[in-house]
Amino acid sequence: MITKLINRILRRDPMVRHTVAHTSGAPKRVPKKSHRIDPNLLSKNAVKVTHTLQQAGYDAFIVGGAVRDLALGIGPKDFDVATNATPEQVQKLFRKSRLIGRRFQIVHVTFFGKGQPEIIEVSTFRALLENAGEHVAENGRILRDNVWGSQHEDAARRDFTINAMYYDPATETVLDYHGGMADMQKKTLRMIGEPAKRYREDPIRMLRAIRFAAKTGFTLDAATHTPIAQLGKLIQDVPSARLFDEILKLLMSGYSWAAIQGLRNAGLHHGLLPLLDAILDNKVSSKEAKDFVRIALENTDHRIQSGKSVSAGFLFATLLWPDLLSNWKKNIAAGLSNIPALHDAMDATIASQSNGMTIQRRFESDMREIWSMQPRFEKRVGRYPYRLIESPRFRAGYDFLLLRCANGEQNPALGQWWTDFIGADPTDQDALMASVKNDSGNPAAPAKRRRRRKAKIAAPSEDTAS
Repeated sequence: MITKLINRILRRDPMVRHTVAHTSGAPKRVPKKSHRIDPNLLSKNAVKVTHTLQQAGYDAFIVGGAVRDLALGIGPKDFDVATNATPEQVQKLFRKSRLIGRRFQIVHVTFFGKGQPEIIEVSTFRALLENAGEHVAENGRILRDNVWGSQHEDAARRDFTINAMYYDPATETVLDYHGGMADMQKKTLRMIGEPAKRYREDPIRMLRAIRFAAKTGFTLDAATHTPIAQLGKLIQDVPSARLFDEILKLLMSGYSWAAIQGLRNAGLHHGLLPLLDAILDNKVSSKEAKDFVRIALENTDHRIQSGKSVSAGFLFATLLWPDLLSNWKKNIAAGLSNIPALHDAMDATIASQSNGMTIQRRFESDMREIWSMQPRFEKRVGRYPYRLIESPRFRAGYDFLLLRCANGEQNPALGQWWTDFIGADPTDQDALMASVKNDSGNPAAPAKRRRRRKAKIAAPSEDTAS
């Protein structure tokens, strides 16, 4: 017990390989008057995590993208903390925490409040793996990454200079190891170390480079940009689940349309996600399809930048819609009736995404429900519309319909009718129903009068993305 206390006071730990004596790795200390980080943008929970770790005798800093965004005057979506405490030591300090990951072991500390739970991700300083052959594949990709080191080494292991800064809320000081502040002033995105080697260690860094450039408006420096065209094929070696997570971050960054254009310009879209091939290839995709996807992504970006929620299922439904619509029309031309043709088109469209990044099944059900709702919007007879607006996914399907109307694929009058129907009282809803003609040209049969409550309309939720 006494030994443990002494180790904490002296900040020693036999499980952590410190190399603080590396004077060549001394960071530049940036005071508050220079970095101008607004403390009001900080997460109280992230500050609590750093304070708890420091009180226990460990080093702890807010790190990475959160520091970058804070220095840019942007409120970060997520906060990460880096420390010299091992994952097991971190977990002992926080009751509501859990260890995750095998290749890259970290601790998730969860805080519950009035809104959504906040997760603070805590990682231990990583060591350099120059001679750790058992941790690195033949192509250079890091396989396991649980060798602890010093803060100096941890900074050298990070990808871009603007992501290698450490902020201490207690002293309001930024530790800048690789000139990240200077690169931010020059609006430059620069890789730490030799870019080609860093991309081989983790091919996902190529996608991160495109995402960060789109989000910040910074320019990739020549040395960082040049190897991407040659090494892009290494992304195919990344596990599907990890690739999915990175693409989802890109699409839900708030700058997805700019990021997708960046993927095309860098030559990274081919084979990565089949739906991107169809969208971005001029020989494959029509102008109408591109316009639909552009409108959908721009609406998604607007929602995210406005602090509104976005559903990944809705987003993928929009990206795959041009392909589904083409398959649907082909099935009808082949003699299938409307609804069976749609369901067969769904199966074919989703199956076409089996190569490259695989869309997770939990989003497939949302996509199918949104798609299957589209022909139902055209059926405005009897009690049908009253039942439809009570569907849990009604808002998502309705927003999707409005995108189709905005693109000219569907008659805008249909979208306006549903907009009016949603906002009408029961009497006006009945009047709107009476104004509709069914497919045969006859007035829609009036619904039988019966005592009913006003239909519940699904409130906007994370299912919507427009």
